Amino acid sequence: MNDLLFAFLISLGINALFFIAAASLKTDKVTDLSYSLSFIVIAAAVLIRSSSYDTGRLVVAGLVLLWGIRLASYLLSRIIKTKVDHRFDGIRESFFKFARFWLLQAITAWVVSLPVILYISGDFPRALGPFFVAFAIIALAALAFETVADAQKSAFHSKPAERRFIRSGLWKYSRHPNYFGEALFWWALFATTVPALYGSFADILTVLLAAVGPMFITFLLLFVSGIPLLEKAANKKLGQDPEYVAYKMATSIFVPWPPKKT
Repeated sequence: MNDLLFAFLISLGINALFFIAAASLKTDKVTDLSYSLSFIVIAAAVLIRSSSYDTGRLVVAGLVLLWGIRLASYLLSRIIKTKVDHRFDGIRESFFKFARFWLLQAITAWVVSLPVILYISGDFPRALGPFFVAFAIIALAALAFETVADAQKSAFHSKPAERRFIRSGLWKYSRHPNYFGEALFWWALFATTVPALYGSFADILTVLLAAVGPMFITFLLLFVSGIPLLEKAANKKLGQDPEYVAYKMATSIFVPWPPKKT
C-alpha cells in the first residue's frame, strides 16, 4: 500500500473512532485530543512501517511527538475547565454536520503531516548536516514560543484582570503569537526534510508536495479557522473599547513585531 494512502487511512480511522465516542457521549472533550493524536499516530505508524530508525527519522517523529503532547495537554486541560466547546453549538446535534467536521479534521491532519510522511517513508540517504540541525532547533524554538504564549494567556484568564484582553508578554508584539509559533513550527519541520527530499527520485515535485503541509496550516490559521474567527469574536466583544482599538492599531496581527507608537 502507498505510504500516503496508508497515512490517510490511519488519520481517517482515528477520527472515525473519536467521532463515534463524541457523538455517542455528546461530548466535546475528545475533539482536540483526537487532533493531536492523529499527528502522533501518523508519524509513529509510518515510522514503524518504514522499519528504519535512523537519527533523521527519529528526530522528525520526535518533534511531532513533542508538538502533539504539548497541544493535547493544553487543549485537554482547557476543555476540562470550560466543559463545552461553543464552536460545535448547532453542529454536534446534527449527525452529518458533526461527521463532516471529523472528516475535515482527518484530512487536515494528513495534509499537514505530508512532509513528515514523505521524509520518514522515503528510501533515500539522510545526511544530518547543519541545515537539518538548524531548522530542527528552530522547530523546537517555535514550539517553546507557542507554549509560552498559551501559558501567558491561560495565566491572564485564570485570575481577575483589570483589562479585558491580554497585551503583555508575547502578546505585546503580536495579537496571535501562539498561531505564529504554530506556523513557524511546521515550516521549520518541513525545512528539515528538504535536503533529503530534494535528493530523492522525484526531487522538486516531492519538495513541492511536502510544502503543501505548512502552506495549508498557515492558510487555515490566517484565513479560515484561526485568526479570522478570533478577530471577529474580539471585535464583537471589544470593538467599542478604546484600549482594544489602540492595541489593535499598534500591534501586529501575526508576526511578532515591536508595537507602533499611537
